[in-house]
Amino acid sequence: MSPTSETAKGGRRLVIVESPAKAKTIKGYLGPGYVVEASVGHIRDLPNGAAEVPDKYTGEVRRLGVDVENDFEPIYVVNADKKAQVKKLKDLLKDSDELFLATDEDREGEAIAWHLLEVLKPKVPVKRMVFHEITKAAIQEAVASPRDLNKRMVDAQETRRILDRLYGYEVSPVLWKKVMPRLSAGRVQSVATRLVVERERERIAFRSAEYWDLTGTFGTGRTGDASDPSQLVARLTTVDGKRIAQGRDFSSVGQLKSDTLHLDEANARSLAAALENTRFAVRSVESKPYRRSPYAPFRTTTMQQEASRKLGFGAKATMQVAQKLYENGFITYMRTDSTTLSDTAITAARAQVTQLYGSDYLPDKPRTYAGKVKNAQEAHEAIRPSGDRFRTPAETGLTGDQFRLYELIWKRTVASQMKDAVGNSVTVKIGGTAADGRDAEFNASGKTITFHGFMKAYVEGADDPNAELDDRERRLPQVSEGDALSADEISVDGHATKPPARYTEASLVKELEEREIGRPSTYASIIGTILDRGYVFKKGTALVPSFLSFAVVNLLEKHFGRLVDYDFTARMEDDLDRIARGEAQAVPWLRRFYFGEGDDAGAASSAGNGDGDHLGGLKELVTDLGAIDAREISSFPVGEGIVLRVGRYGPYIERGEKDAEGHQRADVPDDMPPDELTVEYAEELLAKPSGDFALGTDPTSGHEIIARDGRYGPYVTEVLPEGTPKTGKNAVKPRTASLFKSMSLDTVTLADALKLMSLPRVVGADAEGVEITAQNGRYGPYLKKGTDSRSLEAEEQLFNITLEEALAIYAQPKQRGRAAAKPPLKELGEDPVSGKPVVVKDGRFGAYVTDGETNATLRAADSVEDITPERGYELLEEKRAKGPAKKTAKKAAKKAPAKKTAAKKTAAKKTAAKKTTAAKKTTTKTAAAKKTAASAAQASDSE
Repeated sequence: MSPTSETAKGGRRLVIVESPAKAKTIKGYLGPGYVVEASVGHIRDLPNGAAEVPDKYTGEVRRLGVDVENDFEPIYVVNADKKAQVKKLKDLLKDSDELFLATDEDREGEAIAWHLLEVLKPKVPVKRMVFHEITKAAIQEAVASPRDLNKRMVDAQETRRILDRLYGYEVSPVLWKKVMPRLSAGRVQSVATRLVVERERERIAFRSAEYWDLTGTFGTGRTGDASDPSQLVARLTTVDGKRIAQGRDFSSVGQLKSDTLHLDEANARSLAAALENTRFAVRSVESKPYRRSPYAPFRTTTMQQEASRKLGFGAKATMQVAQKLYENGFITYMRTDSTTLSDTAITAARAQVTQLYGSDYLPDKPRTYAGKVKNAQEAHEAIRPSGDRFRTPAETGLTGDQFRLYELIWKRTVASQMKDAVGNSVTVKIGGTAADGRDAEFNASGKTITFHGFMKAYVEGADDPNAELDDRERRLPQVSEGDALSADEISVDGHATKPPARYTEASLVKELEEREIGRPSTYASIIGTILDRGYVFKKGTALVPSFLSFAVVNLLEKHFGRLVDYDFTARMEDDLDRIARGEAQAVPWLRRFYFGEGDDAGAASSAGNGDGDHLGGLKELVTDLGAIDAREISSFPVGEGIVLRVGRYGPYIERGEKDAEGHQRADVPDDMPPDELTVEYAEELLAKPSGDFALGTDPTSGHEIIARDGRYGPYVTEVLPEGTPKTGKNAVKPRTASLFKSMSLDTVTLADALKLMSLPRVVGADAEGVEITAQNGRYGPYLKKGTDSRSLEAEEQLFNITLEEALAIYAQPKQRGRAAAKPPLKELGEDPVSGKPVVVKDGRFGAYVTDGETNATLRAADSVEDITPERGYELLEEKRAKGPAKKTAKKAAKKAPAKKTAAKKTAAKKTAAKKTTAAKKTTTKTAAAKKTAASAAQASDSE
């Protein structure tokens, strides 16, 4: 019986999903009698700050949003931006006879469904509706076969949420106090940052080694063709039976670590010369069968890795595109640890193999893939095209990034049900005796594929751009043992060992999963967080740690060692999964983690250094911070007495103590990769002028005028006499002015500086006597008359614009619209969310990305030259997630009565005087509350 006919008998049903796009698609499959509405994600959560906590809660509960003294009871509040949606859902529920909760079938989706129940308090029957793909058959089956809410999954999600809140809100304030404000710590993000930092440390410690080898091009003497080449290229492998050293034979500090022959350039060249007239022969030919099996269908992390390698997508961009494909019914649920395909999917894949490649490519039995992920528990099927018949990419009508990702998923799924690729691998050894008597042996390897099998549909990418893909053939001449070969050319090749490669998004995801840290469904948001926090920035596709992340990781390793220990974090994941399976209780586990109850009670030092049991007392650990030396944890020796320090305003280097003779200091660029800060480069930075250029003395004030290069650009300022009060009501601020864009520190003069510091300049007054001034602001030069400001075209106008010209500008109607659009600086492609072209433009606030609807300013770590399409899409998606900027309502000023008696004025003064103290107290409390809320909001309580 169809859902529509059932509804006709049973009344109206309200179906709640997570996203509007999903609601629209599902509505089309259910028809009349069903109202489908979105919750738009979570409708309530832990508070973002003390200001959101109900007044009845005080103390630690107000700060944390969790009552740690009462079984870690969470304080949930309806998000401010969801109150209208909650009201809408309640109104719809009043007119409904049944409620279906159709959120995603994972921990997060189950929790959203539970929160909906708690807030909506339905008085009608409630059913949990689950599906893994949005097709008509799947949706109708889900309506017909509902289940109950899985409270165990809800408890598991809630435990993770509370753990992450305690971790973030307790550890983050330590970073604020000891490193820099507005930083965050998180259970997985801190460990992910540590991985990136450790790789950079390896690069810093790395010392390159040089080694040489020989490459020979040998001829058979025959006329070759495609199946039997006339030449083969072989590399020198042994001399007198001793293996030639290659890159893998050297340690990270450039030392030879194996018993091999290390050729330097001189020895390599002498051996090549000695081999010029050598007669070579084939010493052996070894052939082995070659077989490769297809790759398992995609799960979340393998999809992210392949999309990064093949499509250039970041993890977040991949998930955004996949979300659209899922919501519009093209693929199954994209957050999954499973590689299993349903019987329906296997049948569909095998049908397409036969249809597109022929029965020769179809194995006799369907292929099954065992799950490799420990505690896999999200959705129950791999990521695949939806439906019982797969649409080919051309049949979907998709375009842009959605087409490309769908095609990748489709190819991977179809290939998973195809036959193995088979062929032969061949190794040929070629030897000869040099003129000096040394025996040299060369090796050549080849591969031929006799049946491509699954490779006809799909070949997996590689993280190493120089790696050879599986479907590449290397054909060697058909030779036999004893065949004579001529050395057509012997070249001498020099090499140098390379430092370990930095992580990319794909390889970091792979590393986290292999270490069993965090959940695969959260990796995209984790990488997004460490990029946004400034812990990591991108250089091409590589993830580069900032100097700030070095300070943060240094503090966490020294004082919270266990919290960023890889094994500890993985064991915590195991504990959380045990709670999800009902094998452990959440409250005792949280109590032990937070208070350290049990054998570790009171052992804060043990909790920090990773010894003993893996659960210690977090609370005690973050209480005593006296042992943390803020300067020490943010200082890193460079060499030659130079130290890099991470200050509140960025990294800098210095030699010697401040105010001591010979002290030197220089800022370090924020976007400088740490492994590039060598002693030589540091010396260059210190050798540069300090930034103080003496220009002369102001003839009027007698103060010295200097020019400096500040963090926000070059500027001029005056040096006030010693003893001038800098604080208090009598404080005197030095006159300061930014240089014009046309000026530079090398050419600015005293006259220029005095002119700049004379601003703002009075141009004159209008007919009503209102003064007009010319001023230089953060957005450029402008005129100001009362509250009416008008932009000027050039900075030089500040000094030469006349009153007549100014009046002429004000005589023109004020332009509310924007100036003529500037041409884009860069084109990035089509946005996966809006489907519109994304470009980089230059705006009044700097460079920004836009798709014509949403604008997002580039971050400090981004540049117009290096920004990638996926980074542009990430910035736009983050801006959309924040929603439109909230406008502050302006309160209408109350007009005072025209006439006031002296008595009323006196009374008003007395009343004001009495209220002054109370008002100050109230203001202080309000400011404190706002500060607490703002600080708490900065603490990351996500993974």
